Amino acid sequence: MRPGIRIGVDVGRARVGVARCDRDGMLATPVETLKRDTSTVASLAALIAELEPLEVVVGLPISLSGSDTASTTDAREFARSLAEAVAIPVRLVDERLSTVSAQRALHDAGRRAKRSRPVIDQVAAVIILQNALDFERSGTRPPGALVDPYESQ
Repeated sequence: MRPGIRIGVDVGRARVGVARCDRDGMLATPVETLKRDTSTVASLAALIAELEPLEVVVGLPISLSGSDTASTTDAREFARSLAEAVAIPVRLVDERLSTVSAQRALHDAGRRAKRSRPVIDQVAAVIILQNALDFERSGTRPPGALVDPYESQ
């Protein structure tokens, strides 16, 4: 396991959930939820500069059948924009059912769905990042696919 902080990102159309882990890469924790607008990448890049992580892990919402969706394309474009804005690696990792898992966890904890929307995005980012950490810990390679900021769409 490579030492260093990582940032986890759950990209949504309205909000972007952000999580981070400790320097040992053991435990992911929520950080904040950013409103999704034209300044989101810049806001996230500023947060990344402040936390000085080893890399960023962005969830890639692939359908259950394994095919791309409109959300998949959106997450790839967001990750590519982020990779252009920061000087550290950005990786895309499969995030199937992370938001569903986050909603279920909050519901089980007694949180109401309507009031929990911003928190759901943070919890989804925690799930994405924790899965990536667990994957790396179980093998010898980093999770997901490295984003090339200069790759043509």
